[in-house]
Amino acid sequence: MTFMKRPNDFLSRVLAIVASISLAVLTVLVFYGVVMRYVFNDAPDFVEPIALLLVVVIAMFGASLKVRESGHIGLDSLVKKLSPKGQIVAEAFQHLCLIALSIAIFVGCMQMAETTMDDRIPILGLPEALRYFIPVAASVCIISFSFEHLLKLFARKHT
Repeated sequence: MTFMKRPNDFLSRVLAIVASISLAVLTVLVFYGVVMRYVFNDAPDFVEPIALLLVVVIAMFGASLKVRESGHIGLDSLVKKLSPKGQIVAEAFQHLCLIALSIAIFVGCMQMAETTMDDRIPILGLPEALRYFIPVAASVCIISFSFEHLLKLFARKHT
């Protein structure tokens, strides 16, 4: 199980750092955009496309981190009423569903990235595919974190 924990510890630290930096940059960027628009009547056009990318990073990486911490939304009131074995089955089912969803996100976003690779984000000039690579990275993290949880459940069940 350590073979999953250490890399996932590192991965979650990287995600937390990137998401935190993105949130800080987003805050400064939006503040700058508002001041420039309403105080100086000179709205910079690069603020919105960068802000949209940062929001995707924050949302997707934040969701990945919540999977790692088991802090995502759940139906605890129902699961708590189940037997201990039923709780394990419910948690395993939850992580299998997360893996299935993440695979769907990965495949769909890779297809979208492939079809938009030659398109450019207006103003920034970056490939449009960048918007889709962020959820691809997050889905890989969610799969890894869910797999770690499944291994932990399996180890706990057999001890």
